[in-house]
Amino acid sequence: MSNETNPLAGLSYNEGVTGIPPADDDAGLVTRSRQGDLDAFEQLVIKHQKRMLNIAYRLIGDYDDACEVVQDAFVSAHRNVKTFRGDSKFTTWLTAITVNLSKNRLKHLKSRQGHEAYSLDDPVETNDGEMTIDPPSKAPSVLDQLEMCDVQSRVQDCIKVLDPDFREVLVLRDLQDLSYEEIGNLLKLHGGTVKSRLFRAREMVRDCLKRVMGEL
Repeated sequence: MSNETNPLAGLSYNEGVTGIPPADDDAGLVTRSRQGDLDAFEQLVIKHQKRMLNIAYRLIGDYDDACEVVQDAFVSAHRNVKTFRGDSKFTTWLTAITVNLSKNRLKHLKSRQGHEAYSLDDPVETNDGEMTIDPPSKAPSVLDQLEMCDVQSRVQDCIKVLDPDFREVLVLRDLQDLSYEEIGNLLKLHGGTVKSRLFRAREMVRDCLKRVMGEL
């Protein structure tokens, strides 16, 4: 796909998720977690926290809020892992939790001037938990270092001003490389709606970048 079609080409955070594979690499750890093995769940946290932080940050646009959302997402996942049926990959389920909590956080930020206390009682079917987990590291990651560059910073600014419905599709497809089917399942959207929103989101980001950086 050319840069003319996709203004975010080359910026994706790719972990090889191009479709739903026949097997879930996390199946063993998930099974142990369902049996109450905290060490197994901590391994899932370590394995996936950076990816979930990337998603939350791209959707919210604030690092501290994204960190809190990711911690809440893992607490929710731990409390509800016994209800996880394995109909989808564990990462798909975890991503859905992270996206839903990010959307709730955005609603809070829009409706109030200050950052209010955030509760897992918001309607995303999560519960409070007592498990202590390590927060995502605040040491600069490769992604953080890239975003120090002017271009990366301006791209994020353009993503941040998108309406959440367009932003989440753009982030999941162009920055996380999820398939249209996975995005549709996560957001409860038809494939045509996903493609339409993605096309419009790319157009808006490209127009935004043209205004701040000139013709691309």
